[in-house]
Amino acid sequence: MTVKGALFDFSGTLFRIESTESWLRTVLERSGTAVPDEEAVRYARGLEEAGALPGGAPPRAVPPHLAEVWAVRDRSTELHRAAFTGMAREVPLPRPELYDALYDRHMEPAAWRPYPDAAGVLAELRRRGVRIAVVSNIGWDLRPVFRAHGLDPLVDAYALSYEHGVQKPDPRLFRAACDALGVAPGDALMVGDDRRADAGAAALGCRIHLVDHLPVDRRPDALRAVLGLLPDAAAAP
Repeated sequence: MTVKGALFDFSGTLFRIESTESWLRTVLERSGTAVPDEEAVRYARGLEEAGALPGGAPPRAVPPHLAEVWAVRDRSTELHRAAFTGMAREVPLPRPELYDALYDRHMEPAAWRPYPDAAGVLAELRRRGVRIAVVSNIGWDLRPVFRAHGLDPLVDAYALSYEHGVQKPDPRLFRAACDALGVAPGDALMVGDDRRADAGAAALGCRIHLVDHLPVDRRPDALRAVLGLLPDAAAAP
């Protein structure tokens, strides 16, 4: 297989969101909401169990009244906000404005950290002549995150679910990424952390490589394995 294009998932693959406690404490401090430390820990635990942090832990259970919007949350900006603020509202917080503030915080570049090997792997792929796309189930524009962390120059195209109205594992999102790169799906490798969503690219003939969705400090070099999967990628002159 000659790999001409590499498709990467965003959250849990190239970047990782901050911890739920850091997310909450940042918003509490900004809003001037003082709560005892033990209460902050309790709120954070509840939010994590609810799956309220996009890119964080999945919910333990989806409430019936949110099931419909949760299933299609990545198809538009409105659905994404409604789904995640709805999950957050399952946890009583001291001020009602905190729910939207929490949602807004998770879109800030400072809330995300790239995995330690992300920049190096993307740079090496480009050196080898492999074109790169980010394919993400998401409800907002993640390009500023890549720009803030210096990775945007290493990406040729973005295929974001909310911009196409479809979400992984729908093959149409992977097709859009391949088309943007000018690469046939059979010449593309999809790298992600979700066996259901990211493996949907296999329906088009893409090769699949999965990494573990772990905190940044516990996954220093998993992406480097991608380079060993591309023996046929032509090196740039």
